[in-house]
Amino acid sequence: MWTRKLLLGAVASASIGFLPLPAAAAEFFVDVAPPALRHEVVPTARPGYVWVPGYWDWRANRHVWAKGHWERERRGYYYHPNRWEQRDGRWVLQKGRWDRARFVDRRGGDRDRDGVPNRVDRDRDGDGVRNRYDSAPNNPRRQ
Repeated sequence: MWTRKLLLGAVASASIGFLPLPAAAAEFFVDVAPPALRHEVVPTARPGYVWVPGYWDWRANRHVWAKGHWERERRGYYYHPNRWEQRDGRWVLQKGRWDRARFVDRRGGDRDRDGVPNRVDRDRDGDGVRNRYDSAPNNPRRQ
């Protein structure tokens, strides 16, 4: 009986060494700037879901377009979409992620769910164009 327990314990402890460990999120830098974003037609809104816009991903040493998709909404959180940032003349992809909502503004709301109240948001509809230059700064379809 004790040999059986000993054998099971040995198998269990040995198998732990072969389990894949979660990969750490490592940043990688690219010397090639991403192309301009593609225009995507945002489908009709789906209750309980948030539209995640498409972005340029880096695969096989080149930029490849990844289409937008719907993500299930997480109440009390907002979604940061994927984006490229330039650092010291090189580019790094910041992967999209969910963050806990920081602001609750009962007067102005947060139309683009970026955590910045509309009254101080410089890009209320989240289309990448500042409100003062945007012909339709409150366009919910982001076109």
